[in-house]
Amino acid sequence: MRDYSLPSLVEPLRSGGLADSVYELAAREPGLPQLARREGPDGSTGPWREMTAAAFASTVLKLAKGLLTQGIGFGDRVAFMTRTRHEWTLFSFALWSLGAQVVPLYPASSPEQLRWVLGDSGACAIVVEHETDAMTVGSVVDGLPQLRHIWQLDAGCVAWLTEAGRPVEDNEVHRHRWAVVPEMTAAVIYTSGTTGRPRGCVITHRNLASECDTILAGWGRLMGEPGQQPSILAFLPVGHVYGVMVTVMCIRGGYLLGHQPSISAKELMPAIRSFRPTCLYAVPYFFEKFYAGARMMAEKAGRGVMFDRAMAVSRRYAEAAEAQALGAGPGPGAGLRARHAVYDRLVYRQLRDVLGGRTRNVVSAGSTLSRELGLKLAGAGIVVYDCYGLTETTCAITAQPPGRPRFGTVGRPMPGASVHIARDGEVWVRGPMVFPGYTGRSEGTATRHAAYPGDLRAAPAPGQGQGPEVGGAHAQDHYEETLRDGWLGTGDVGYLDDGYLVITGRKKDVIITSSGRSVSPLMLETRLRAHPLISQAFVVGDERPYVAALVTLDPEVLEQWRKGREQWGPSGPGYGNTPAEELEREVGRAVAAANSALSRAESIRSYRILPEEFSMADGLVTPSFKLRRAEITRMYAAEIEELYSE
Repeated sequence: MRDYSLPSLVEPLRSGGLADSVYELAAREPGLPQLARREGPDGSTGPWREMTAAAFASTVLKLAKGLLTQGIGFGDRVAFMTRTRHEWTLFSFALWSLGAQVVPLYPASSPEQLRWVLGDSGACAIVVEHETDAMTVGSVVDGLPQLRHIWQLDAGCVAWLTEAGRPVEDNEVHRHRWAVVPEMTAAVIYTSGTTGRPRGCVITHRNLASECDTILAGWGRLMGEPGQQPSILAFLPVGHVYGVMVTVMCIRGGYLLGHQPSISAKELMPAIRSFRPTCLYAVPYFFEKFYAGARMMAEKAGRGVMFDRAMAVSRRYAEAAEAQALGAGPGPGAGLRARHAVYDRLVYRQLRDVLGGRTRNVVSAGSTLSRELGLKLAGAGIVVYDCYGLTETTCAITAQPPGRPRFGTVGRPMPGASVHIARDGEVWVRGPMVFPGYTGRSEGTATRHAAYPGDLRAAPAPGQGQGPEVGGAHAQDHYEETLRDGWLGTGDVGYLDDGYLVITGRKKDVIITSSGRSVSPLMLETRLRAHPLISQAFVVGDERPYVAALVTLDPEVLEQWRKGREQWGPSGPGYGNTPAEELEREVGRAVAAANSALSRAESIRSYRILPEEFSMADGLVTPSFKLRRAEITRMYAAEIEELYSE
């Protein structure tokens, strides 16, 4: 199978923009809880306090009036270098009320990255969290003449702007809002940049509306129990399209939206337990850490063996249920159901309680979740709906069908979208969520200009310095040369199996050994990470005689693993003379398990355990935890050479 598509579930956005849903919901259900925030200074501590739809709309309107007084209007781009805070949502919808555009950035952006993104996007203002961020922006501002404002959240910029907007009539904002059309740019979101400079993806109001409305129509019933208002805790970085999509989806769907700025396990997990989300949106790394942490806690309590047995039952139960849903089996047998019921009381319920107790379905995107982990979680009552997409597709372009997930795949095309497998195995996609192009100075752009509606030149822009035509200084944005008749070449390699997409790797990452054997590192790396001790894996072997790997270990799991071995002493049964020797043996078993389904020519023949994990601080992983392969290869060149000199 080389092509698969599904008919659309929703009508494309015909008029207006994303901000309309804020005011429409406030008029329709003014008392509906819309946002939940904590009372701490950055929204990360204290009890949760709810804000109604009417209060949220009023707050957005007041901030939009303040932005008007600062000259923000049609086509202006405002950057954000913040964590996932409620102010992000507030500012975004205030800007969309004015026909302005958001440019989300990662909080840890370096001065060089800032200079590039702010210059490439032409942002006229930036919102930062605190003084340190403001100083980072200040260090590059000399080369950015278009940057007019730096607003600091911790210095009270929301209250200041709200006060400044008091004299402005409400109707001035609405006149802007009523002139917004779906083809206008809503956001410029920069790719993670695993190779080369990040590219600015122009995302329209229609792109985001199509993505979110399709999810709400097709998967909305999975977000909560019937009659229950779904509640979503946003903690994904808003510098990533995934985080932006979750925010917009909640507002358009009338869901209760909470924000969690810190993603450290020490702060995130208590926030999840207290907020009690009905559905969870995360990346595979989160679920891998969640599972490893649960197993570690079970081992600490002396229940490690029971946990492993329970998860083995969970896997078999989910596999049987999956086959039944796909029409390929009768479902779990009576004996398996009985054992599953026992372990549900003893193990699975506690696992669900860690996520607040109300979560039954979760969404994973950013990279592929392993089939093994997906089955184990599903059998424990936490069904993972794996998705696939890019910044260029406004997040998901494929997703697991409701009630029919096929673990180890990334699902079928979203309704209204199409997937095509090219002759070389590259995945091509098309649909209403696919972007129109990149910003004008980004790499790989062609020369044909992106289309903007021409009837907005008369749109009002009180207090605004530049002309009100849509696009303004940004009319140089272009369609990207890989858009062929609406088809986007993703750069990923995969295949279709009964309409379900399986991603096998990145086209440019395929390893070709010196013997001519082609190997996809993604599959091997995913299999290695299935072992609780292994946090990350980096497979090498291009133009080398065989495949090898660098692995990093999870510090918390490693500490618990060592404590478990200490009780036996250095000569305990089944263990080596030193912890280091046994650790090498344990990782060796993980490598052997990863190799078990492969030929010898494709197998890992040598590996090295690194002393620390790859991190964003070192520039070795993206904010969605994808490996920056070129940077890792450069930094660990000596270690890679040793893998072959041995």
